[in-house]
Amino acid sequence: MKQKITLKHIARELEVSISTVSKALKNSEEISRDTKEKIQAFAKLYNYKPNNIAISLKNKRTKNIGVIIPDIVHHFFTTVFRGIEKFANTKGYNVIVCVSDESFDKEVINMEILANGSVDGFIMSLSSETQLKNDYNHLKELIEQGIPLVLFDRVTDAVECDKVLINDKDGAYRAVKKLLENGRKKIALVATEDYLSVSKNRSDGYFQALKEQNIKIDKNLILRLPSMNSVEGNEMEEFFKNEKIDAVLCVNEIYAIHGMRIAQRLGYKIPEDIEFIGFTDGILSKFSNPTLTSVAQHGEKMGEIAAEMLIEKIEIENDVETYRTEVLEPTIMERESTIN
Repeated sequence: MKQKITLKHIARELEVSISTVSKALKNSEEISRDTKEKIQAFAKLYNYKPNNIAISLKNKRTKNIGVIIPDIVHHFFTTVFRGIEKFANTKGYNVIVCVSDESFDKEVINMEILANGSVDGFIMSLSSETQLKNDYNHLKELIEQGIPLVLFDRVTDAVECDKVLINDKDGAYRAVKKLLENGRKKIALVATEDYLSVSKNRSDGYFQALKEQNIKIDKNLILRLPSMNSVEGNEMEEFFKNEKIDAVLCVNEIYAIHGMRIAQRLGYKIPEDIEFIGFTDGILSKFSNPTLTSVAQHGEKMGEIAAEMLIEKIEIENDVETYRTEVLEPTIMERESTIN
């Protein structure tokens, strides 16, 4: 049985670009007769069948970029979208945004809708359910057909494409180091489960900072919540009641601000009794009471870089397919929730 063959496979085997393969299979006059015959024969031998989604994207340029984000609650995704739109508009591109609501099915549906001739490529942050399922076939199919894709923030090593992200591990590491330098001994972590890439990396930074100081990891000081927005239950309140905590690192600002509210209700003074640091540095961090010390993720810059990567892939067709990953360095924005 012959293997399923893609444009990418043909290009690799015959040492030509994906664009050359695509044009040869369409009998384009731009390609020499010998090259066309060689590519068409190879495709016939391996029973190549074109992908309809790929065809709809490749047949014409729309000057539109498709963006799929997990939610619109977090200020971070708003800033990334702003950066994408800012750069794309300077290059004459429009941006169409869809929200997956952390759902694998909605992520796939959104991609199919946008891929129906509406956009030239995609910028995406993976939904939590996609990372939980560890199913990236819908992304791999696009990439195998030469469709440009850039992943940002929530990325995976399972997909070969351009990526841009913040150094989440280092951000958490530096945050915990700051709390340790402030004399804190019982530093808690409020995070999601490790299937979410950003939460895992931030947890790893927390662990690294404690281990370097020979502080034993106390599982009782770690609270895992089911999603990035899950603050409706009483898990966090019970957590603060049962543990003598003097500092908290939260993987987002929603967790941090909700945690501060609970701590204040329980009689803690912030930052005298307990310090808080969260990720994102959005509107909530700047206007909470007290204001929240945050790890800034530089979302707008991340968006600009993602848009630049994608448009470069759309407009410049290289014979050799290469991918790059841009890692931005986080910044700690010190405010009232820590002793500065």
